[in-house]
Amino acid sequence: MMIKIAPSILSADFVNLERDIQRVSSADWLHVDVMDGCFVPNITIGVPVVQSIRKCTDMFLDVHLMIDKPVRYIEAFAKAGADLLSVHLEADHPTRIAEALRLMDEFGVKKAVALRPITAASAILPYLENLDMVLVMTVEPGFGGQAFMEHQLDTIHQVRTLIDRYNPACRLEVDGGISPKTAGKVISAGADTLVAGSAVYGAVDPAAAIAALREG
Repeated sequence: MMIKIAPSILSADFVNLERDIQRVSSADWLHVDVMDGCFVPNITIGVPVVQSIRKCTDMFLDVHLMIDKPVRYIEAFAKAGADLLSVHLEADHPTRIAEALRLMDEFGVKKAVALRPITAASAILPYLENLDMVLVMTVEPGFGGQAFMEHQLDTIHQVRTLIDRYNPACRLEVDGGISPKTAGKVISAGADTLVAGSAVYGAVDPAAAIAALREG
């Protein structure tokens, strides 16, 4: 599977968001972190910003919902222009996670579940056969610029093994501390989609940084 790079706009300049989205136009996807101040201790953006982003780019919008009870917002983010939605398995009861995934089908967006570092790879099993992507966090979600958690390489490998067994078309995304130093490690462990914030936006030449990450 081709390696995809998804720059995280959490590291962009929010006053110049359209400019900063254009600066990463050579990337495959655009990663949009939605945080509610409850599931994670930070507040970022909501539906209106996703609507605005959709108006200024044709890029694939990979929207990561770090919010409590995400089932409440699937319709709104789908209609705002998300192409894929990730919901955290820790954010609600399993029946409500299943309902959130059903709503993604109903509103025509790709479906993903996300795992915090505390969550075992096996937690994806009830949902895996119907997923388009699994997102493994390699930092504790909430803030950009954190250090990569090496022990999560084992979780990535375990998730890759489960995907290969039950749903080989499913993508495996990794988010947190991705840089030229860690990209090769996560790709070797089984990741095929890399979220990178500061490694792209902190670079003098974002396009070159994206190309370097793709090479692993």
